[in-house]
Amino acid sequence: MQPGDAAAAMEAAPGPQEKYHLVTRNLQEVLGEDKLMSILKERELKIYWGTATTGKPHVAYFVPMSKIADFLKAGCEVTILFADLHAYLDNMKAPWELLELRTRYYENVIKAMLESIGVPLEKLKFVRGTDYQLSKEYTLDVYRLSSVVTQHDAKKAGAEVVKQVEHPLLSGLLYPGLQALDEEYLKVDAQFGGVDQRKIFTFAEKYLPSLGYAKRIHLMNPMVPGLTGSKMSSSEEESKIDLLDRKEDVKKKLKKAFCEPGNVENNGVLSFIKHVLFPLKSEFVILREEKWGGNKTYTVYEALEKDFAEQVVHPGDLKNSVEVALNKLLDPIREKFNKPELKKLASAAYPDPSKAKPAEKGTKNSEPENVVPSRLDIRVGKVISVEKHPDADSLYVEKIDVGEPEPRTVVSGLVQFVPKEQLQDRLVVLLCNLKPQKMRGVESQGMVLCASSVGEPRQVEPLDPPAGCCAGERVYVEGYEGGEPDDELKPKKKVFEKLQADFRISQDCVAQWKQRNFLTKLGSISCKTLKGGSIG
Repeated sequence: MQPGDAAAAMEAAPGPQEKYHLVTRNLQEVLGEDKLMSILKERELKIYWGTATTGKPHVAYFVPMSKIADFLKAGCEVTILFADLHAYLDNMKAPWELLELRTRYYENVIKAMLESIGVPLEKLKFVRGTDYQLSKEYTLDVYRLSSVVTQHDAKKAGAEVVKQVEHPLLSGLLYPGLQALDEEYLKVDAQFGGVDQRKIFTFAEKYLPSLGYAKRIHLMNPMVPGLTGSKMSSSEEESKIDLLDRKEDVKKKLKKAFCEPGNVENNGVLSFIKHVLFPLKSEFVILREEKWGGNKTYTVYEALEKDFAEQVVHPGDLKNSVEVALNKLLDPIREKFNKPELKKLASAAYPDPSKAKPAEKGTKNSEPENVVPSRLDIRVGKVISVEKHPDADSLYVEKIDVGEPEPRTVVSGLVQFVPKEQLQDRLVVLLCNLKPQKMRGVESQGMVLCASSVGEPRQVEPLDPPAGCCAGERVYVEGYEGGEPDDELKPKKKVFEKLQADFRISQDCVAQWKQRNFLTKLGSISCKTLKGGSIG
């Protein structure tokens, strides 16, 4: 779609039914359908979409962008909220100065995304949370809301969005209330977001009327799987393609993407076509050589999915076609961010931890240069099978799924600590980029990370990912979400050993490096009982 096409489409004043179709198509759920149709019959709908300015935006942000294009075609008045105060409440490790830079980055990159799909910016209103959330009126409403909301409801509302820990901070409990109040202070009829926001939306519907404010409509997009098959996440480097990634990086990440022949379940490449590329063009072209049937254009997504399931379309052709289409979307964004001032902004807002200068000697974070946790490729794994090592009574040989086409073979010295049946089918935390080495004749392709007790008798417990994690999800240390892990850790450099010296289990049984939690997108890595233990 070109800018002129989008403008022409919006000038064609659709009727209420057509507006309803544009507003709701490709959504997973709508709360308040009757009210939505009633408003569309009377006047233009007012909608807002908010984004907390935390992790670096990636290509999955094209999903809400394409819906915003739909809203504008339907004649809606659309506000985009850069939720900087929410970002502070959800990610206290980021100081205000850094959040200011990240908010500026979000403003520039989201406007560039919208321009790349032909959305005229003059039809949109852009607002920062701190433009109104620090006012006397808003602050008093926060206190009013806190006098009627239960702790249980606040925690439940933020469960899918706010980082979950055993002892939650008060800031995370305030988060859902602020998002509810935004609907009133932005004077909108509807809020749009991902289906992961559903609990916050129903929280707003329950509590806004208790302050005398109207219940709003809620529009929910589906969540898009990442390239590993789990949710596409800013904190999982291999799961997402950055908006500024070079073409060779896009190729590399797509090459690694999970895309098993004939498998349409949790297929991140297919999902990306369905939710990002197809809605923008209403078609998708499979590019392939003549000897394999030549190019084929699909105008219905389900037909493409059917052909892939029947192996008429090969994963290699699917990935190559996505690569070409995606680069067409990213080229104007890359060009805009090639300007010196925006290059500087991008590097200041999201500094690469692997390039950080070593701290002054004796300061808190005085790790050697480049020895940072983001160099470790740690993933959630699922144990597929467990057998005793044929030549060593103290060793297990496990097959562990880490989101790759084939499970990895891993040898672990856990026989005397963990019964075989407790390992079978459980989720574990696996270090994946150690150099493979033979252990009594069997090559081990990773290390199951475990907590160990300090005293005697020695106790060992495999680390536990949060419930609901998928095999292959990235595990990272808080504050070190960015940066590519090494392809393989060189034994002579002892990177893992240097980092491991500061691995500990907290008094809350949470795995940490220098008092920073090991995390997935669903929460902290933990163990069951070994408080104060080591990790190895």
